[in-house]
Amino acid sequence: MKQSVIEEIFAMDVFNDAAMKEHLPKPVYKKLKETIEKDVELDPEIASAVAHAMKEWALERGATHYTHWFQPMTGITAEKHDSFIAPTGDGGVIMEFSGKELVKGEPDASSFPSGGLRATFEARGYTAWDCTSPAFLKEDAAGVTLCIPTAFCAYTGEALDKKTPLLRSMEAVSDQAVRILKLFGHDEVDTVSCSVGAEQEYFLVDREKYLKREDLIFTGRTLFGAMPPKGQELDDHYFGSIKERVASFMKELNEECWKLGILAKTQHNEVAPAQHELAPIFSTANIATDHNQLIMELMKKVAKRHGLECLLHEKPFDGVNGSGKHDNWSLVTDTGKNLLDPGKTPHENVQFLLFLAAVIQAVDENAPLLRMSASNPGNDHRLGANEAPPAIISIYLGEQLEDVISQLVETGEAKSSKQGGRLKTGVHTLPDLNKDATDRNRTSPFAFTGNKFEFRMVASSMSVAGPNTVLNTIVAEVLSNMADELEKADDFDIAVHDLIKKTLSEHQRIIFNGNGYSDAWIEEAERRGLPNIRTMVDAIPSLTDEKTIAIFEKHHVLSKAELQSRAEIHYEAYAKAINIEAKTMIDMVSKQYIPAVISFITKVATSINQVKMACAEADTSVQEELLKKCSNLLTDAKKELEELKINTNKAGEKTNGKEQAEFFKDVVVPIMEQLRAAIDYLEMLVGKEEWPVPTYADLLFEV
Repeated sequence: MKQSVIEEIFAMDVFNDAAMKEHLPKPVYKKLKETIEKDVELDPEIASAVAHAMKEWALERGATHYTHWFQPMTGITAEKHDSFIAPTGDGGVIMEFSGKELVKGEPDASSFPSGGLRATFEARGYTAWDCTSPAFLKEDAAGVTLCIPTAFCAYTGEALDKKTPLLRSMEAVSDQAVRILKLFGHDEVDTVSCSVGAEQEYFLVDREKYLKREDLIFTGRTLFGAMPPKGQELDDHYFGSIKERVASFMKELNEECWKLGILAKTQHNEVAPAQHELAPIFSTANIATDHNQLIMELMKKVAKRHGLECLLHEKPFDGVNGSGKHDNWSLVTDTGKNLLDPGKTPHENVQFLLFLAAVIQAVDENAPLLRMSASNPGNDHRLGANEAPPAIISIYLGEQLEDVISQLVETGEAKSSKQGGRLKTGVHTLPDLNKDATDRNRTSPFAFTGNKFEFRMVASSMSVAGPNTVLNTIVAEVLSNMADELEKADDFDIAVHDLIKKTLSEHQRIIFNGNGYSDAWIEEAERRGLPNIRTMVDAIPSLTDEKTIAIFEKHHVLSKAELQSRAEIHYEAYAKAINIEAKTMIDMVSKQYIPAVISFITKVATSINQVKMACAEADTSVQEELLKKCSNLLTDAKKELEELKINTNKAGEKTNGKEQAEFFKDVVVPIMEQLRAAIDYLEMLVGKEEWPVPTYADLLFEV
């Protein structure tokens, strides 16, 4: 695609700044920009003018309907479409869209997860226009629809979505960061935004084969499957040449993203066969969240057009790398200054060191909560599996910053910063390269990568709103306490120096630059007192910890009731996910695997009898051994199947969300693993023509 074409289509379906400038009266445009950029309260008087301009723009592009596009606690997006038509007195229609319709919507709130905030009969909920995230157009079989990003709240005011807390947390971290910056003399700074870039990993498999796998359809992952002879051990897929079919998918995906103003930048093959990644350029956190939700939706939609299925589950295939969503997070002033940029001499950059210390303290003091923010049932299969960050939260800073911190902690003063120097390639025709001052560490769950932190634990299928809400809030709390202390100081320079040294000394335990995959690190982390929270269920209590409630209520991000509701929603989500997986396993084993194995061993038994009849002295030991192994494994599978049925029913009888989730984790999941082991072993014995579903070799290598 030519550059001119890309420039022409980029953001063509977005009511962005250029579209607003063209369609809005100048005074209205100015007021709206102040609201977006300066956190000024929305003036209701401009809503009608904006609604009219937005409608005219959408109608020009063929839109017939509009929707308040929101992100309930399901983790996916929701939308209810209304047409622009309104009746006229003569029996005709006109196209109308009022300011009231723009600002406020009223979807039914009773059927979305509320964690006890709303009873079933309490149906009223409201969507409120998020003017900081631009409206956009979606075109599908239903036509063209104007999508208006909104927040979603209950009739009583509690947040029922993921965006409202995110927006609240963005205001909180901005307020506290500005307080700190004012102390450094930066009176020109009015706001600080949370900047996010969410890298998205995913798998692509043939859709026809996908539709033959009940487990992929219902759960997003393969509940059964033996490893093929070749996996990812040759590292030949990573950054390898992209297959034609996949490249065609990526080309269309990029175009669809660009039309929506999504800055899709990087695409490549990931480590596992059939695994890939898309990375966008940074945006403010709420826009990045909206864009990532759209990216996941587009991936699913575009894949089907190419006869493919996009798998966003964290661990769709056992034995090969799973997928994550690396959340790159930083803080940027409205004057364009990245507060996490160390500069060339970080040891002299006191402001940077203070913000760095604040993040380190926030992560150390709230590690369980941060672990929870990246948790879902699928991520339990991925974290710590020698392919992804371990379940232990630690921070990688690299040699340069580790050295600066060591100087501060040990001597009270940092006098130097390690520099990168030059990398000599050893080939005369190749240029020598400027080398960064520090290496990268892909085993770290929370790594400093030059001028930002990369939170690598985040699950591939989840919204990035939750992790960034937590990051913003816990950092806001530390900055708030730091500002309280520094604002009272008689000598700011001495006070800030002492505060940096004290903070880094007290929280140095969270810094780890080594191999996060090693068993030695698990032992070392335990010695340091760092929590090792292995499952989502074990992480959920951090949401309702007294410290969490105090921090989130102080900064008006989530109330105690809202936090308790989210804990209940997470318990329910875990229980429902494992329940669906267990029932799918029961269905597949009962209706597919057991009949297939019986058919196979019957053929083997018949073969033995026929050989014996033809030649009584013939050696049938191979057939008999195969028959015995398959029969014994079939017996084991049947036994585990019955255990799974009994205990899945027991789990369903539990009415307490926490108890039910814990029962699924402690009792049902181990039985599922044992049942899988028996079936996977059988897959390696039973003839391919008898096996009832596509194998890993079929799914991973035949795209």
